[in-house]
Order: sequence, then C-alpha cells, then structure tokens
Amino acid sequence: MLTRRIFGWSRLLAAVVCIVALAHRMLWGMGAQTIAGDNFFAYLTIQSNSAFAVLAMIAGLIALRHDEDPLWLTTARALVLSWTVTAGLAFALIVWQAGVRGIPITVPWSDVVLHFVLPAWSILAWAIGPGRRGASWRVVPFVLLYPVVWGVFTIWRGGVIGWYPYYFLDPRQVSGIPEMIASCGVALSIFALVAAGLVVISRLRTTVAPPPVSSPARPAAVRRTSVTPVRRPSRPAS
Repeated sequence: MLTRRIFGWSRLLAAVVCIVALAHRMLWGMGAQTIAGDNFFAYLTIQSNSAFAVLAMIAGLIALRHDEDPLWLTTARALVLSWTVTAGLAFALIVWQAGVRGIPITVPWSDVVLHFVLPAWSILAWAIGPGRRGASWRVVPFVLLYPVVWGVFTIWRGGVIGWYPYYFLDPRQVSGIPEMIASCGVALSIFALVAAGLVVISRLRTTVAPPPVSSPARPAAVRRTSVTPVRRPSRPAS
C-alpha cells in the first residue's frame, strides 16, 4: 500500500527531525551557561520527545514492512503522543504567562519544533494515518503514571538542589504548596483530557478494517431412513 509506505517514511523523518531538534536544544541550553542547561534531561519535554524519537523510528520500520500496526504500537503511540502534546500545551502556557508578567523568554527554533511542530504533525498522522488500530480507554490511566512519578521525583529533587524545571513546581515561585498542588492537578487533568481525545479520534476513524465475519455453516441435512422392525418367529405352542 503506497499511502502506508509514505506514512512509514514520514515517521522516520519525524524521528530524525526530533533527534536534530533535541541535539540543537541541548547545545543551545549548555551554551547558555545556566543551571537549566546542566539539567537538560530533567525536563519532561526532553524525556517525552526522546521516547517519541525512538518510537517513531520503530513505528516507521513497522509501517514499511507491515500493512497494519500491532495493538501494542497503537497503545505506545497514544501514551507518548499524550505526553508530548501536553508538554507543548504547558510550554505555550508558560511562554504566555511570562509575556503577561513581562519576563523575557528566548525560544529557539528547536523548542518550536519539539513543542508545536512535531505534536501537531503527530496528531494529524494519528487521525488520518493508515493501518492504525483503535486505542483502548485503558490508556488514559496509564498516561498519568509517568507524569506522576516524574513530578514526585522532580519536586523532591528540586528541594535538594534548589532548582525546578517548571516554575509551578516551585513553592517559592507560586503562592505556596496549595497553589503548587492545584497546578499539578490541572496539569494531570490536561494529560487525561489529551489522552481521552486521542482515544476518541482513534475510535472515530479506525484505519484497520475488522476481519470479515463468516456466516456459520449450516448443518447438513439428515436423511431420514425408515427402519423396518425385525419380528421374531413365534414359538409353537407346546
């Protein structure tokens, strides 16, 4: 199938673009000579996009060799795409709030690619790409597992080293612990909503046709045969 192969190559291209953007973002951050550059891999965006690059490469190879994605690949794509899309939404919110507060933020082209371009393309490919199965609703709670573990570890680590990758995780940059907890709850809600949206999209247009249901075989007609009873010879009277 030509369309399937085109999407397979597009997955590989997305993986290459993601790797190049990650490399540029790392070099750019380290060149800034800040503690944020030294904690490059602490960002949820970087971790989720690293998983995206690996999964896109695997998914591209599968698309070039098979007409249908296995069910585990659909589940993995739903998980990773939920993380990257939510990270992009959080980044857009941070940039917007910084602009409102008059805080200058430099956004390199790699951040634009990682937070906006790749998630937008991935949603489009998820919606119209051939060979994808419908995702299960069980994906939604599993989507929350990673950000919860990451958030607990990040908050603990931030208290130790005095640095947080996102301002709303730092009680000193918000009004206190209640606002931090509320912000984390909002973030988890966005993760769940994005995951639910991806499941809905996958079920509205499942690109793998279900196997044909064969009609049950009709039982063969049973021939009725007449059975003539065998009469025993009568015994003579004594």
